[in-house]
Amino acid sequence: MNKKQQRVLNAIQTSPPPADLKWDDVESLFRALGAIVSQGSGSRVRISLNGVKATFHKPHPHNEVGKSCVKDIRLFLENANII
Repeated sequence: MNKKQQRVLNAIQTSPPPADLKWDDVESLFRALGAIVSQGSGSRVRISLNGVKATFHKPHPHNEVGKSCVKDIRLFLENANII
């Protein structure tokens, strides 16, 4: 995991969640953690990490992840025993 990915992981753990995280950075973090990332239908992205699966909606037309999605990502990483 590089420094940028570590910063993203740290940002996900902050409260309140940040409003300026970019989806591409979050997806890069998932891949660095060893997750399997696959494209679903539409803007859905399926993530599988440590036996835990989740589906997220890739933000569009902008790349910033909403605060509620950051909370969902945090919960997913907790369930996958990353944080």
